[in-house]
Amino acid sequence: MTRHLILLIACFVSQTFAQTPFKKVLFLGNSITKHGPKADIDWSGNWGMAASAEAKDYAHVFTASLAQKQGSAPTILVKNIADFERAYAGYDFAAKLKEAIDFKADLIVLAISENVPAMKTAEEKTKFQEAVTKLLTTLKGAQKPKILVRSCFWADAAKDEALRGASAAVDGISVDISALGKNEKNFARSERPFKHAGVANHPGDQGMAAIAGALMKALEK
Repeated sequence: MTRHLILLIACFVSQTFAQTPFKKVLFLGNSITKHGPKADIDWSGNWGMAASAEAKDYAHVFTASLAQKQGSAPTILVKNIADFERAYAGYDFAAKLKEAIDFKADLIVLAISENVPAMKTAEEKTKFQEAVTKLLTTLKGAQKPKILVRSCFWADAAKDEALRGASAAVDGISVDISALGKNEKNFARSERPFKHAGVANHPGDQGMAAIAGALMKALEK
């Protein structure tokens, strides 16, 4: 690909974002997306575990990149829905996701499943897929937001397949990040020492940037 063609493509992408800028972006996830201070695991942040600062977690890196491309910064809402992962059957969407629903995002980023119990049967996978589909359908409402559904950071074939199915059901965009967890440099433990192994096992600054990059690449396509 010639340099001239690359510049033309980059210009087209920037113009596309500028013409239809995203004004509200909703990030729904687990501790990788946001986790408040927890002394017993030696975590004092209130952002994506285990980024070194809020600006370094994937949600904020992605938002900064989006703002640069479209020429305006969106309003963002970042929420931890680990309770959905752990007990998605019969989840009360209206009550527990009221703030997210009322936010009326025009771009939704779903980054879940790491806390979902291992699925041993096809029935369990189907039930999870149906629950995620209902989650996304509820969030969409009468709006027509763009939806990005990220696969597991710690790759899991059954969970990832269910996420792809839910994404397809709502005309979302599946984002495969399964390769990131295979690179030790993407883990926080490779960047600095942690007292708690669970925190150390989360993506570090490099891993967060890689997740944000994968999301942006998928959105650009």
